[in-house]
Amino acid sequence: MTATTLRTTTPASPAAGAPGTTTGTATGGKAGTARDLLLSAIAPASWGTTYVVTATLLPDHRPMLAATLRALPAGLILLAFVRRLPRGDWWWKTAVLGTLNFGAFFPLLFFAAYRLPGGVAATLGSVQPLAVAAFSTLILRQRPARAVLGAAVVGTGGVALMTLTAKARLDVLGVAAMLTATSLMALAVVLGRKWGRPAGATPLTLAAWQLVFGGLVLAPMTLFTEGLPDTLTAKNLAGFAYIGVVGTAAAYTLWFRGIERLAPTSLSLLSLANPMVATVAGFVVLDQVLTVPQAAGFAVALGALVAGQTLANRKR
Repeated sequence: MTATTLRTTTPASPAAGAPGTTTGTATGGKAGTARDLLLSAIAPASWGTTYVVTATLLPDHRPMLAATLRALPAGLILLAFVRRLPRGDWWWKTAVLGTLNFGAFFPLLFFAAYRLPGGVAATLGSVQPLAVAAFSTLILRQRPARAVLGAAVVGTGGVALMTLTAKARLDVLGVAAMLTATSLMALAVVLGRKWGRPAGATPLTLAAWQLVFGGLVLAPMTLFTEGLPDTLTAKNLAGFAYIGVVGTAAAYTLWFRGIERLAPTSLSLLSLANPMVATVAGFVVLDQVLTVPQAAGFAVALGALVAGQTLANRKR
């Protein structure tokens, strides 16, 4: 869900016994942890395919329309399926998380993508594990192991090597928007871990609530900035269906599941899969050239991801 998404988001839990709240716990045993990591990694991997879909299937120059149709229809379909609304303090918690994950994150992400080269945006987005570590220390009182933080730094370096070019330019507003978007998603990961979910609700339920709220925030912004398209082709509809069903409804359900089962820093390291998949998809589908530095950066980022997860598991 980092910037590449556009070109190309167990310690501490809610207070035990809090009324109407259930907390996610890390699955016991290495097999369960590996399964949780694999399922959670599907989310950023699917976000990494969004650039190819946007470039080949979606209407040109309609970023806000893409954001709205990515969130609202998927949320409404999921809400019709779960048939449950928030209760009590979960109304304002849903508003906060829905804004962080969608209502504010998507516009900032698209704004940054239009003002920055993709490599710069991807590199800035890859600092999310470090932002999660900072919020975990402040909010959850968890201090990630230094080795895990080191893996996050190395991963950012690998993404930079994989995506940056000598012609990369910096735009102050674009950089600020990308760092803000990355920080908002990192905060959402930590708050989602802290608040858990209400008793009887599932990650699918949380995804439905937040997607609907975020979509309702995005809809008027889209109408104001872009208006409605005159026509949508079958190709456009196929693209919107893919990013809505695969890249949003399914991906965020798995991501929210991961939030409650994995340590925040461990989960956020999986976001490195986003630019990695985006690079491979561009090479395979769009016939882009994969240079030696890009291949080296891919190897570094992959190594950092694996090493980070191994070290995080040892710490637990």
